[in-house]
This record gives sequence, C-alpha cells and structure tokens, in this order.
Amino acid sequence: FPLVEGYPLRRRERGLVFYEKKRVLSKELIAELLSWLFYTLIAIVSAFLLVQGFGYRIRMSGSAMLPEIADGQSVFIDRVGYAFSSPKRGDIVAFYPNGNENARLMVRRIIALPGENVRIEDGLVYINDRIYADAEHSFDRIADGGIAVGGLALQDKEYFVLGDLRNASEDSRSAEIGTVSAASIVGRVWFTWGGRSD
Repeated sequence: FPLVEGYPLRRRERGLVFYEKKRVLSKELIAELLSWLFYTLIAIVSAFLLVQGFGYRIRMSGSAMLPEIADGQSVFIDRVGYAFSSPKRGDIVAFYPNGNENARLMVRRIIALPGENVRIEDGLVYINDRIYADAEHSFDRIADGGIAVGGLALQDKEYFVLGDLRNASEDSRSAEIGTVSAASIVGRVWFTWGGRSD
C-alpha cells in the first residue's frame, strides 16, 4: 500500500453490477418443448402397444424354477418368437396345463422335443436312451419319475417339460399335466425382474 503521511491508503474498487436478463418464452422455445413432449408420448404409447401386442407379463408362482426364477418374480413372455421358429430344448416356456386357458399359466423348461422318447430312471433323464445333460445348468437327481418312469414317446408338436428345482416341481411327470402341446404354449420367457413376493 502506498503511504501518505504515514498512513496506508486503500484503493477503492468499484464493483461491477451484473443485471440478469429475464428469460422470455419465445415461439421457438415453446415449439421445441411441445415437440419433445410429443415424441416422449409417442415413445411411451409405442412401448405400451409393443408390450401388449407382442408380450405378456405374469408373476411366477412357486419355487419350481429356482434358482433361475424366484417365487413372485415378474416374468415377461415373448408371444411372437414361436410364430417364426419352434421351441428348442432348454427354452423356458409359459403354457396352459392340459391346454386349459382358464388355468393359471405355468413356467417350466423344455427337456424333450416332438418325436423323442423320454424316460426317467435312477434319478436321471434319458432322451432317446442317452442321458440328458445340460452344459449350463446342474440339476438334482429326480426322486420321483412319475409317468416318465416307463418312458414316453412324444408325438408331433408335443414337449416334455421339467422344473429346474426337480424335486419341488409339478411338471410333465405329473398325470395332471403330462406332455405339453405346442398349441398350449403361450411363449418363451424373455426376461424376469423384481424380487420375491412378500
């Protein structure tokens, strides 16, 4: 600081004053907002129509598909895929037991395909006299082979399904369910979300 007669002088600084310009809604801004809102609504409606038209949502009931699908999880079913291709071994499908559309949809894994012979013996699944082995999953030995103990010959468009939790599943081994016809399959499980129900 400069000294004047022994006292420091302070430099006075003038502060700058900024004036905030008020934002004015222009026609361009309104048009842009309406455009954004319009396209957002179109996207929401399109997604809704796609889900309703091509998909189906159910809630898993029971522990038959553990650990893949837990009780209470939401399951999204692809209803269109099988219009262009046939179900494959290992697919998890939703179907009406005995083709009864008034019954609750069941979700199980396809094990044997049309034209194959399936048999359960000593806790193991045999398809065309060969032990069925899934490279991606390991399953418990089956305690009760049900109607598949003596072997089943699958007819055209018939599938044999099992739950992943083999000894806690009602599936094609049960006489009440039996083999699953292609006509009773609603679709393939596409994905799941959510946790167990409380």
